[in-house]
Amino acid sequence: MALFDEKITQQLTELIGDLPKKLIIQYFRQKDCASCDDTQAFVSEIAEMNPNISVVVNDLDESPETFQKFDIERTPAIAMVAEDGTDYGIRFFGIPAGYEINSFVASIREVGGMDEPLPEDILKRIKAIDKDVHIKVFVTPTCPYCPGPVILGHKLALLNKHIKADMVEATTFPELSQKYAVRGVPKIVINETNEFVGSQPITKFLEVIESL
Repeated sequence: MALFDEKITQQLTELIGDLPKKLIIQYFRQKDCASCDDTQAFVSEIAEMNPNISVVVNDLDESPETFQKFDIERTPAIAMVAEDGTDYGIRFFGIPAGYEINSFVASIREVGGMDEPLPEDILKRIKAIDKDVHIKVFVTPTCPYCPGPVILGHKLALLNKHIKADMVEATTFPELSQKYAVRGVPKIVINETNEFVGSQPITKFLEVIESL
């Protein structure tokens, strides 16, 4: 049974638009994963909406080396990469459903060459980052404020090779939510020790990163 009806499919197809570049959704799954089947169906249906999107399914039992290559330690997981295999460090852990479909579509558009321009001063600050940065954004599907920080984190990762950014669906990974004391979403954790809650502008991300 399809996850998206005809009306939603049409809306999502229009949102994705005419991608000038091809991209690959690297999907990661394993046995005894409660939401892996639904997440695979989700990415497969999204990919069918645009000829420039393809999906590669990686099963832990069959391709553990690919899990290692993309640094995937839990499933379901998604890595958004360019057609030539360029990995921008964009990750989704858990199904990006509900409001998070907005961040998923935004990442497709960004990697597919339809990136939204930033002010020149912001772009210069992003390009100047020369330290390794790992952003985790904890979300839930029912949180209307969560896609914004996910989109910003992924955009930073796209623009700077030193940055990687994860969307983490909090209820799918309760052990991570407990580890990082997630009591409200969106919760943003940068390099394990710097954190803030709520939808914040890109300048907030940059201030924290520049202070590391």
